[in-house]
Amino acid sequence: MATPHNTAEKGQIAKTVLMPGDPLRAKFIAETYLEKAVEFNHVRGMLGYTGAYKGLPVSVMGSGMGMPSIGIYSWELYTQYDVENIIRIGTAGGYTDTLKVFDVVLVTEAYSESTYARCQSGFTEDTIKPSEALCRKLRESAGRLGVPLVEGRTHSSDVFYYRLPGEAPAWQRMRDEHNCIVVEMESFALFHNAAVTGRNAACLLTVSDNIVNHQVTTPEEREKRFTRMMEVALGVI
Repeated sequence: MATPHNTAEKGQIAKTVLMPGDPLRAKFIAETYLEKAVEFNHVRGMLGYTGAYKGLPVSVMGSGMGMPSIGIYSWELYTQYDVENIIRIGTAGGYTDTLKVFDVVLVTEAYSESTYARCQSGFTEDTIKPSEALCRKLRESAGRLGVPLVEGRTHSSDVFYYRLPGEAPAWQRMRDEHNCIVVEMESFALFHNAAVTGRNAACLLTVSDNIVNHQVTTPEEREKRFTRMMEVALGVI
């Protein structure tokens, strides 16, 4: 049955969903990689498609920005549509000068100051891990494709623009005190929802900019040029 945020009916969404933040990236993936892709959602512009990759069913759907947004969409996918696996394929800012734009990061832990998990289910820890089995499949897929992965902890932030007068920059504290190598805004909530519902979640990120050395990518590159990450994720299907 449809939800307030998703017009799909049961059976229209595959067991594995790739979830970029940008719905236009979901559209790009569907048009570029999927056979016979059919749109199942466009409520609020959050595009979702189901098709086949090498003959096997897969769906792709945008999550929007931030933990409240991915929290809603991923929860409904797990609980209303019987989705088993969600692979977030997002962008991230680099916290170390060794990371370059277009590097692909496999998230091994998500650290966050967010209250999302505490409000949702009373979970009080600040670090959540993804599903190891799904991460293992992503490593295998990357190996087959010859795509090097950088593995490490992400900072899942509730804030994009910080203003902390008199303190060290937030990115520096997160890198030095919490061993975060990148920053994004969704993985912590996704991993929490997967754990609470007994499903699987993992996250691949492409470095879209580097906060330390100020390398950046364009909006068009973020929509269409992060293909290595997309192909690694599709390789687990």
